[in-house]
Amino acid sequence: MSTHIAAQPGQIAPRILLPGDPLRAKWIAENFLEDAECYSEVRGMLGFTGTFRGERVSVQGTGMGQPSASIYVNELISEYDVQQLVRVGSCGALTEDLKVRDVVIAQAAATDSSMNTLRFQGYHYPATANFALLRAAVDAAEESLTEHAVATVFSSDSFYHSRPELTQKVVEYGVAAVEMEAAEIYTLAARYGRQALAICTVSDHIITGEETTSQEREQTFGDMVDLALTAMLATPLP
Repeated sequence: MSTHIAAQPGQIAPRILLPGDPLRAKWIAENFLEDAECYSEVRGMLGFTGTFRGERVSVQGTGMGQPSASIYVNELISEYDVQQLVRVGSCGALTEDLKVRDVVIAQAAATDSSMNTLRFQGYHYPATANFALLRAAVDAAEESLTEHAVATVFSSDSFYHSRPELTQKVVEYGVAAVEMEAAEIYTLAARYGRQALAICTVSDHIITGEETTSQEREQTFGDMVDLALTAMLATPLP
């Protein structure tokens, strides 16, 4: 039983979705999983396990930012032997090539976080998605005609950045959107030989200032979650 999840052995499935918001985890469990049961309420960070198309799947809130996500991913891997982790969340578009409500399938994640700086003693690590999951997600998006882009994202440690102009530098190198968790999830998955992917919906546009309403976010998040679940089940576990 882990410190921050406290689920019993066997309560968490080998496939798991990782929204930042615990209430989003509850919404996913209620709307996408059959026979979902809550396995954790520790610190209000809800976790559920149910079935999707006959396969056991869990969904676990991780909180905002890489330090919080790192706690949950470490425990999910080390204590519960989770094999497949897919982040489902929101992102801000950094380029006019993206539109609000587009789905971004993150092939890689740049970051300003000190977590990898300390981990690799100053070296720069390329945090990348698992290719099998990535390919399955792209196939599912094309089959369902979901508006999507395969792109590099920027995992920022700051939601309210004191130097927002610095973000433009990574845009010049092809980064398309900003979010806050993918780089750490990818790094930990690589460290432990697990599969990881981040799929995010553009909820706001940094350039144009356009934002989605709460109702639009719910509908678009639904498309993203269905895409993530379909990709997970199409990818054999490691």
